[in-house]
Amino acid sequence: MHQGKKLVLSKFGQDREDAIENILALEASPTPEVGKLQPHDVLIGIRSASVSFVDLLMLSGQYQKMPPLPCVPGMEYSGVVLATGSDVDGSNFAVGDRVLSDFLVTGPRSNGAYQGDGGWQTFAVAPEQGVHKLPDCLSFDEGCNLLLNYETPYYAFINRAQLREGETVLITGASGAAGMAAIQVAKILGADVIATGRSDKKLKQVKKFGADHVINTSPRPGEEGIPRFRDEVKALTGGRGVEVVFDTVGGEVSQEAMRSLGFGGRMVIIGWAQNTKVAKGGGKRGSENADRLPTNIMQMKGLFVMGSPMIIHSDRDPSIRIPRLESVFKWASDGLLTPVVSHSYPLEDYKRAMYAKISGEVNGGCVLNPEPFLL
Repeated sequence: MHQGKKLVLSKFGQDREDAIENILALEASPTPEVGKLQPHDVLIGIRSASVSFVDLLMLSGQYQKMPPLPCVPGMEYSGVVLATGSDVDGSNFAVGDRVLSDFLVTGPRSNGAYQGDGGWQTFAVAPEQGVHKLPDCLSFDEGCNLLLNYETPYYAFINRAQLREGETVLITGASGAAGMAAIQVAKILGADVIATGRSDKKLKQVKKFGADHVINTSPRPGEEGIPRFRDEVKALTGGRGVEVVFDTVGGEVSQEAMRSLGFGGRMVIIGWAQNTKVAKGGGKRGSENADRLPTNIMQMKGLFVMGSPMIIHSDRDPSIRIPRLESVFKWASDGLLTPVVSHSYPLEDYKRAMYAKISGEVNGGCVLNPEPFLL
């Protein structure tokens, strides 16, 4: 029998680094027997699997969803259909089709029987409804960085902030996967984009990707802490400030971004990448180190500050996802969405991939590439 490989998480680490160094293990994985596939199963030979910020938080149980252990992590992957169950409609999926996984239906962020079968492996079994055809214009690397990254800003801008054409949005952490996606979605919706980040090199790429203006939020020479970039934002907006903030960073950047809003502005919280200690490691939960925002600024400016729990809301009401998926796939097929992937590594080189993501070396997405496998 042919052998594949898989990364197995047997317990939660105290933090991401502990899980990467001491717990994640590369193991042999025998090929699933086609005759034992459930009627609506699809066997996929994985070509690319994303390494996302959320994936790494899951390794220590510091994300709100904790998969049962042991499991194969990796929320999103793309690959080739190797076999299908007896009741899979051939007009939907056939052997050889290029597909991508749906992270809400299969893998560690899903519910049910397929939660332990993520993308960090040579092949995976997914339910038929847990895969989608990969748009022809996207590569495997791009495909495994499509749904989570683009559904996040769609929900934030359309369902939460109700971003309108002609408004200006400030995107923090814009060189990350979600930030890069947010630039494209905001531009599709007709907004102007001001993007922030800590690297001039990355910000040049962000500008090429569609941002109208960029601001480096690294400490200025001779100064400490986050600069007063609200002044730059207001200069770029004729003194009024932005209408919407899309915040992925948290901490001091988040507070300064809030001060960049005009009166009655809307701030959408996506995450707090600067504060990975919100929850305890080792799967112990709790939020004793929660991020904080100044309520006096909210009051004086009449701000709307809102969370953007795209996945949680979609679990509670799947109907809200239908137009979102339709839009993301149509935009992708029309060539309007182009996920950025700056780093890719063989599956065996997973430690380098994960540390590149943690260190901020990555611009956009980071991918693991299992060796191609055919039955």
